[in-house]
Amino acid sequence: MSLAYAAADPTTTVRVVKLGNHIGAQISGVRLGGDLDKATVATIRAALNEHKVIFFRDQQHLSEDGQYEFAQLLGSPTTPHPTLTSAGAKSLDIDSRYGGRSNVWHTDVTFVDRVPRASILRAVTLPSYGGSTTWASTVEAYNALPAPLKLLAENLRARHSNTYDYVAESAEHPDAGTVAYRREFESTYFETEHPVVHVHPDTGERALLLGCFVKEIVGLPGSESRALFRLFQDRVTRLENTTRWNWELGDVAIWDNLATQHYAVDDYDADERRKLTRITLAGPIPVGVDGVPSTAIAGNAESYSTGGTRTAVS
Repeated sequence: MSLAYAAADPTTTVRVVKLGNHIGAQISGVRLGGDLDKATVATIRAALNEHKVIFFRDQQHLSEDGQYEFAQLLGSPTTPHPTLTSAGAKSLDIDSRYGGRSNVWHTDVTFVDRVPRASILRAVTLPSYGGSTTWASTVEAYNALPAPLKLLAENLRARHSNTYDYVAESAEHPDAGTVAYRREFESTYFETEHPVVHVHPDTGERALLLGCFVKEIVGLPGSESRALFRLFQDRVTRLENTTRWNWELGDVAIWDNLATQHYAVDDYDADERRKLTRITLAGPIPVGVDGVPSTAIAGNAESYSTGGTRTAVS
C-alpha cells in the first residue's frame, strides 16, 4: 500500500497516511462528531482494522458529548470503568494528578472477561513538554514469532487481575491522589483467565493478549510463569512493532484494544498536568485459537460492558 491514500469515495477529502509498516496512521479531512456520514465512518473503521491505532489533529471543537456521540457511530460505549465509578457517566479522565500516569505497557481492562474492543482518547490538558503515548501491535508481535513459539503461546492461558495496577507498579512514593485512585481501582476484585493468543473478532487475525495486568501463566510455577510472560511481552514491545504520538491540544487517538498495547511516557515534571478523556467501546469475550473463550474467575463485568453485542468497528 502507498504511504497515503484517499477514502473509497473519490469526492471526499479524507486522507489516511501510514506512520509505520506495522502500526499507526494519521487521518485528515475529518471533523469528528456524531453527524459523520456513513462513508467517512466506514473509512475510519477500515483504517482502524488495518493500522490498529489512528490519529486525528485539530479536533478542538469536540466536547465530551461530541466525543461520546462519535463513539456511538463506531460501537457501543461502555461505562467509563469497571471500578472507577466516580469518574462520571460517559468518559474516564486520564489525569496525571489523579493516578493517570500509566507508564507501563498494557491493554486496557484485561482483568475483566469483556475486554474493550476499542478506545477513543481526546487531549484536554497537556504538559509543556513530554507526555507522548506509544502503541504496539500485538498482531505483529504474534506474526513475527518463530513457529515453535507460536505453538507454545497458542497453548497457554494467563490470569489477569486488577491488583496488578500499572499505577501501583510505577509509583514508588504515591501522593494522596494516587493512593485514592488505587483504592478505588481495587474496590471490586476482578480476575479473568484469557488465552495468551486470541483470534480477533473482526479481522480474524491472531494477537497476543498480555500486558501488565497478567498475574500468572496458568499451570506454571512462579519463576517459569514470569520467564514466559517476559519472553512474549518483550516481543510485543520491540520498536519495530510500535508507533509514538506526540500530543497536541485537539488531538484524538483511536486504538484497537484487541490488537495493541500502549504506554504513556512519563517524561514531564510533577507540577505539569496531562489530562485526556477516554471512551471505550464494548467488545466480546476473547476466544483462543482452540475455540475456548476467556473465563471470569472473580467479579462480574456485566454492568461495565454490554458484552460486545454490537461490534460495529469492523
